[in-house]
Amino acid sequence: MPKEIDPKDTTRAAAYELWMKAPNPMVTFFKTFDVTNLIRVSRKRNLKFNMLLNYCIGRAAVKIKEFYILPVGDKLIQYDTIAVNTIVKNKEGEVSSCDLSYKAELIQFNKEYLKYTAQVAASCQDRDLSENSMVIGTSAIIDTEIDGAVGMNSGIFNNPFIIWGRYKKKWFRYYLPISFQFHHTQMDGAHAGTFLKNLQSEINLLR
Repeated sequence: MPKEIDPKDTTRAAAYELWMKAPNPMVTFFKTFDVTNLIRVSRKRNLKFNMLLNYCIGRAAVKIKEFYILPVGDKLIQYDTIAVNTIVKNKEGEVSSCDLSYKAELIQFNKEYLKYTAQVAASCQDRDLSENSMVIGTSAIIDTEIDGAVGMNSGIFNNPFIIWGRYKKKWFRYYLPISFQFHHTQMDGAHAGTFLKNLQSEINLLR
């Protein structure tokens, strides 16, 4: 279960003092990923591209302990589990939000992805797991190619957030620019860089 922790008892103590009351504590990194292998797996196994990317995001994040700590209000909360959010086009033509618990087994993650995104699309009701899991937000703008996007600092939603558009083909490979926004209290640039490196590795290793 999530619990409040004293920042002084964590490695984020200095960051908490520096960034919790900063006007804009959010940082955004941009990186272009080689997603050729992701497309191959998607086509070979008949799996959705965005599901596979969400799975790789979760797989990359669980290896970094900073993802389990999140500033919520003026508190620092520690979580036991991680979830990945996806945006779903619902039956009314609008968008709804669907949180998915990260599962180490791809088959299980895909099963829950298909089940819950379908439920959210039909009901137009968001599926929110933020009470029990640290949620990584995502937004796929697949109608167009984008070079990146910067989210907003609402002061309410401090979760890490990833945005991407349509992948691009160059010669025989496919590339996808991704923006990754994070709260500086939660992690430093080095942690974010490691996550992005992990994400490329998980994409390459997927079978």
